[in-house]
Amino acid sequence: MLEILIDNKNGRVWDVSTIVTDVSWTTSRVGKPAALELSVVNGGLGQDSDFSIQNGDVIRVRLGDANVFYGYVFRLKQNADQEISVTAYDQTRYLLNKATYVFKNVETGDVIRQIAKDFQLKTGRIDPTEYKIPSMMEDGQTLFDMIEKANVLTHNNAGQFFVFFDDFGALSLRRTSQLQTDFYIGDGSLLTGYDYGKDIDSDTFNRIKLYRDNKETGKRDVFQIQDSANMAQWGVLQLYESIDENLNKAQIDEKLKQLAVLKNREQRTLSIDAIGDIRVRAGMYVQIIISSLNIRQLMLAEEVKHSFGNAEHNMSMTLKVV
Repeated sequence: MLEILIDNKNGRVWDVSTIVTDVSWTTSRVGKPAALELSVVNGGLGQDSDFSIQNGDVIRVRLGDANVFYGYVFRLKQNADQEISVTAYDQTRYLLNKATYVFKNVETGDVIRQIAKDFQLKTGRIDPTEYKIPSMMEDGQTLFDMIEKANVLTHNNAGQFFVFFDDFGALSLRRTSQLQTDFYIGDGSLLTGYDYGKDIDSDTFNRIKLYRDNKETGKRDVFQIQDSANMAQWGVLQLYESIDENLNKAQIDEKLKQLAVLKNREQRTLSIDAIGDIRVRAGMYVQIIISSLNIRQLMLAEEVKHSFGNAEHNMSMTLKVV
């Protein structure tokens, strides 16, 4: 059973575990705060008359020994039946604030720590990426976008996936390869349904052009790699983006090769429904085995929603092949 506590920040902590219904917890790998949604029967049997829920209250959720969610109430609705719908987010919700920053020679973790310091947020485990971003200037962007840009630059230049998330009240950056389930989902294990798709529409490129303006010649230098066979099959799908002026030719060639590996392929997605396991959250690698799709591999969880109700725990997941 879920343990759900609400802290009114006035010295009172309420255990609402027995009066909540329709609980869901959703995590996303990129760009969204983790969300907790639930309903509370206001004035239910045995409820203390002093009990209340206000925006800004702290909500803590645990399942057995597992820490699930630590966040803050952001939305309240009440209907004629005195049922209160509550929406809470973890502290990454505050990263939707916008600001201007100039970073030089920093890792993604440095970006996170600087933002956390300035906006009074707590940090936890931040894994080193071992890649220094030469420069990054962001003007009027969300803090979330800044951190994600740093993550993308690290991925594109170092070939490593890192996932940024709030770990029960602490901003964390973890190497994705270290976040894997020790079980599989699929044939005979947890799976209850799926939808599978593949496309070249969302993030597929068979011609990659990198450019930079040459101050000495006054011209634009362009570096390119392409797959003619895929261009004949799919048409020209071109990625065109700038690169740092300090990169040398060998570094540019390596960047082109890494982008080609990542982008010059069909993007495949899999949405599944399964019996819930609270250890699964967005940003993790999950072993998927579905013989009818000829799938037996690790997939990256893009979004995971856990639902609790009627003594059942289910989860729905959107995954990406990596």
